[in-house]
Amino acid sequence: MINQRIGRVLHLVVTRCSRVSAAQGMMCGMSEGGFPGAGLAKGLAVTLKTMTRRSHTQQYPDVAPDLPPRSRGVIALLEENCTVCMLCSRECPDWCIYIDSHKEEVVVPGAARPRQRNVLDRFAIDFSLCMYCGICIEACPFDALYWTPEFEYAEYDIRDLLHEKEHLGAWMPTVPPPPVHDPRGEPAKEEQAAAKKAATS
Repeated sequence: MINQRIGRVLHLVVTRCSRVSAAQGMMCGMSEGGFPGAGLAKGLAVTLKTMTRRSHTQQYPDVAPDLPPRSRGVIALLEENCTVCMLCSRECPDWCIYIDSHKEEVVVPGAARPRQRNVLDRFAIDFSLCMYCGICIEACPFDALYWTPEFEYAEYDIRDLLHEKEHLGAWMPTVPPPPVHDPRGEPAKEEQAAAKKAATS
């Protein structure tokens, strides 16, 4: 009985000592059944494999880069859609949008009094301050602001990065078309409203 107990204790001690030595070997860079510095050799092997690969250099500006479909370049303005609601200017965290407007009266036939409407005098974005967060585009309720993939508008003078409405409007032809609606996705709110209206009429 005593001999059996002593044998079990010795077996446990030997097993634990072998586990501890294996763990220490792994910490020193040895793998089980390996040699010292095996981890370093594996790391150098990965480095050498990468060094032998041929590098793929983009030939910009001779070859235009293939940008992702939702790239954020410059912001374009569709002036006809702007109602001077000031939401984009108020929501901008950098305060880089400058808007000036005036009110003018519009005479409506049959109305008791003339109506007033806002006329956009100035719409400018200072791209030296803009951080391209896209909040202004999301906040605009009338789709007057759009992302374009154009990014080649660097200037030698930082003051030239203040784009007025004429400059912002010139970017509109470069706005990509909206993505195709997913047929398995939820229909847009406008489609739902049109369907309801058609069903009731």
